Amino acid sequence: MVALPEITSPTLDAIEAAVVAAEALNPRRGYIGASSIGNPCERHLFYQFRMAHEPERFPGRILRLFDTGHAEEVRMIAWLRMAGVDVQDVDPETGDQWEVEALEGHFKGHLDGIITGLLEAPKTPHLLECKTHNAKSFAQLKKHGVAVAKPEHVAQMQVYMHLKSLTRAVYLAKNKDTDELYLERVHNDQAHALQLLAKAERIRDANDAPERIGDADSFACKFCDSHPLCHGGAPALRHCRTCMHSAWDKDGCWHCLRHDRELTVEDQRAGCPNHLYLPSLVNGEQIDADEKAETVTYRMADGREWVDGQERTAA
Repeated sequence: MVALPEITSPTLDAIEAAVVAAEALNPRRGYIGASSIGNPCERHLFYQFRMAHEPERFPGRILRLFDTGHAEEVRMIAWLRMAGVDVQDVDPETGDQWEVEALEGHFKGHLDGIITGLLEAPKTPHLLECKTHNAKSFAQLKKHGVAVAKPEHVAQMQVYMHLKSLTRAVYLAKNKDTDELYLERVHNDQAHALQLLAKAERIRDANDAPERIGDADSFACKFCDSHPLCHGGAPALRHCRTCMHSAWDKDGCWHCLRHDRELTVEDQRAGCPNHLYLPSLVNGEQIDADEKAETVTYRMADGREWVDGQERTAA
């Protein structure tokens, strides 16, 4: 039997391409996010904060799936209101989504809402966190609870509760396959929140990449989007965030020590000819430095010598 040709639709292809193109226009997050601080690998978080590699790219289908999750949050909030729960999903002072920040603006997060009138505890204000799950993830959530099934979500809630001076959170989850709902109340844990903020502070202040949490083939590492840089020897991106001359400043800003000026977001992404890598972002051992020529020499993992800044001096 002759195989039938695969039928493709140029319209569907155009939809996928348009979704990917729209996502590419979104600015890259330049702060340490509350949604990611529960990630156990500080090295990965350091790479993200320093924008050391390109962000993970997703096909249109996955991006649309993310968007579906955001749309479901709106529905879940509507269901709570139908049940008589008061939900403030925006900050009344700004009219925008609730935002928290710490560490001079280098740590931020965005809340789904703050609620009162929960039937289990009508007088207690609660943080609201809405999430969607596939059937397998939802089953684990029901069986083990959010602390075991989704520890990163708990970390996010603990930081939010701490920064908003709340004592309770509501975790409202939806099974995307069946529309079944799950609700769990979470008590604040000040010690946990402070540990997470201390972790964020270590990442912000670090000039050296933290230790790896596993080897190249470990489950924790092999699917990580930092793997090519962390384990594969891929070069880091060359811009201000990866340069030894840059340093974080107050109000979420960055400062260039070499040129003694504040760096705009555009500056940070562009870099300049005086860029020199943070040594821990180079896949080699530093063996020499020439302060006058502004070069640093490394013995790379493959045995060759490489001089950072040589391209500039040779120009």
